Amino acid sequence: MQAKELRDLGREELQVRARELREEIFRLRLKRGTGQLASPAKLRSTRRDLARVQTILKESKGKTR
Repeated sequence: MQAKELRDLGREELQVRARELREEIFRLRLKRGTGQLASPAKLRSTRRDLARVQTILKESKGKTR
C-alpha cells in the first residue's frame, strides 16, 4: 500500500490497519518457522507496510498538538 493512499485514511482506520498488519506479521513468522512460508518477500513487504502506517500515525499525532 502506498503512503499516498494511507494519508487519505482516518486515524482510527490507520490504527485498525496497523493492528491487522501486526497480526499478519505474526502469522507469517509462524509459517516461516514451520517452513510453510511460500514467499519470504511477503513478510518483508508486510513489515514495510506497517512501518508506513506507523510513520503516518506519528506524523498526524504531531499535527494535532
